[in-house]
Amino acid sequence: MLDNRAVPAPNLAISYEPLTYAELAGWAEDDHAAALAAFVASCPALKDKGRSSRKGQIRDRLARLCPMAGKARSNAVAARRFFETHFTPHRIVTEAPGFLTGYYEPELDGALERGAGFDVPLLSRPENLVDLVERALHASANETLAAGRRIGTEIVPYYTRAEIENGALDGEGLEIAYLKDPIDAYLLHVQGSGRIRLPDGRVLRVGYAGKNGYPYTSIGGLLVSRGVASAEEMTLDRLRAWLAEDAERGRALMQENRSYIFFRRLPAADAAAGPIGAQGVGLSKGRSLAVDASYHPLGLPIFVSSDAIVHHGASGFRRLMIAQDVGSAIRGPERGDIFWGTGKTAERLAGLTRHPGHFVVLLPKDTRR
Repeated sequence: MLDNRAVPAPNLAISYEPLTYAELAGWAEDDHAAALAAFVASCPALKDKGRSSRKGQIRDRLARLCPMAGKARSNAVAARRFFETHFTPHRIVTEAPGFLTGYYEPELDGALERGAGFDVPLLSRPENLVDLVERALHASANETLAAGRRIGTEIVPYYTRAEIENGALDGEGLEIAYLKDPIDAYLLHVQGSGRIRLPDGRVLRVGYAGKNGYPYTSIGGLLVSRGVASAEEMTLDRLRAWLAEDAERGRALMQENRSYIFFRRLPAADAAAGPIGAQGVGLSKGRSLAVDASYHPLGLPIFVSSDAIVHHGASGFRRLMIAQDVGSAIRGPERGDIFWGTGKTAERLAGLTRHPGHFVVLLPKDTRR
């Protein structure tokens, strides 16, 4: 996730324009079975959610479709028929331009003990951290404090990134693992999950456990605003190079993003699974989408298209994805973050993804628009 743009304000007026599947360019050529597998993965998280709001009603309808979705996984024809039978595609009509970025799960060398060059800690969630905003709504609340620090009966602002990195939580025993490179650690914070290769060959998976509550600030966006490079030039590789060129200057810039992420260990038995998104389910390479949950309920199928995305080896991007994650920089009705997978190839694809795009949401039939 590398967003160099000014983000639109939340709560924009939107409407939905129904389409036919014949009008949906790229629909017939898509891998509907892969999309259905991601949808089925969301099913456990759709149960027992609130139904009073419009989004809650949509989640309820999605949950009711889950038994039929499981039966349709047998082949691509059945998967396509499932979506076409139970959903109606709707184009989003809004003033905000659509924009797509990408994110990934880093794979990094690390150690469980400090030493041998491994001295950048990843911290677990502190006991005195209090969430003030539901994680799924962090984007719409990005200008306010989303968490705080409990002191007795009071809740005060938590420590900033700079304060934590300068030792505010030293001695609390929160260290999960140690990395070598502070830039790698920072990007792991931005992605929210990762795999740590330990010296003995084991792999430690870490996932999001909370944040200190401060608004997320795009440091790539800061460099663009300061004339270091244009938004088009500020790729992930360009940002890495700038940060590494002068360690102290890079550290100061990273600390301008006061937001700080805490992690948790994920079960070793799930080593082959994708990282856990905000919906609480494993993410699927190329099929999981981070959205602004103030507009779209998690679990919703969304057909994402962009003629400009060609770096993944195809002519344009037209793919049915499932809303399964969120991000503080993901704000707006057609703002999406594509999960590209794990490792260096995924990092390259994510770092290059900053393109205009469009959503067509698949609403369960008979949904009130």
